[in-house]
Amino acid sequence: MSGIIGIVIALAALLAGAAIEGTSLTALLSPTSALIVFGGTIGAVIISFPMEQIKKVGKVMKVAFTAKEKDLTEFIVYFKDLAFKTRKNGLLSIEGEISSDANMDPFIKKGLQMIVDGVEPQSVRSILELEADMTSERHKEGAAIFESAGGYAPTMGIVGTVLALVNVLGHLSGSDSASLGEKISGAFIATLFGIASANILWLPIGSRLKAIDKAEATQKELIIEAILFIQEGVNPNTIAEKLKGFLNKEQLAKYELIDKKVEA
Repeated sequence: MSGIIGIVIALAALLAGAAIEGTSLTALLSPTSALIVFGGTIGAVIISFPMEQIKKVGKVMKVAFTAKEKDLTEFIVYFKDLAFKTRKNGLLSIEGEISSDANMDPFIKKGLQMIVDGVEPQSVRSILELEADMTSERHKEGAAIFESAGGYAPTMGIVGTVLALVNVLGHLSGSDSASLGEKISGAFIATLFGIASANILWLPIGSRLKAIDKAEATQKELIIEAILFIQEGVNPNTIAEKLKGFLNKEQLAKYELIDKKVEA
């Protein structure tokens, strides 16, 4: 939701600024410029990346605008509680935890299932780290597509402007000064579209995907360490103390508050 809000704010600020400067908003509506900039940008991106990656753009955009930030404090509380259960009932009791929670995170489920199956700790780490790395790589590929679009869009805007100016100069002899100024002004709409789309859409979406990837990588690292601690039979309180290293000050304060409520 914050991504959509940001785009709306940026567009509103752009249009408001244009209106304050006395620019006619109808002058900004140029189908030809839009076609050159957006069509050219999309075409350039398709040339740059394999079609297999291009087909995933829709899913990538969905991730960018619908991904919910997961609270690391909740993971620590969950794993601490799970560690108490396994110390009391044994590691095989985790199987009941897996079967009873239909909404369990697939990554957590995979790790816990490997514990139940008796997979060696080093193999558990290797398998989970590999999956985390591959997920991160897919996220980076998605971000690269939008960053690439952010690089092409301004150039396509210049191309559109040059084409428009070529047309204006080609009819220079039959134009009066008033209409000439209007045509030259309109020619720069393509440049505006290119720069605006790059800095309001493509580059911010790419940056957003990188931020999501970074947060998810931290989350998965925490999960891997927690699962291995449980497998090794580390004291639940010690597990919580070790995992608190993943939290920032605000998250740490929140965890301490939650932990006190749980103990009470």
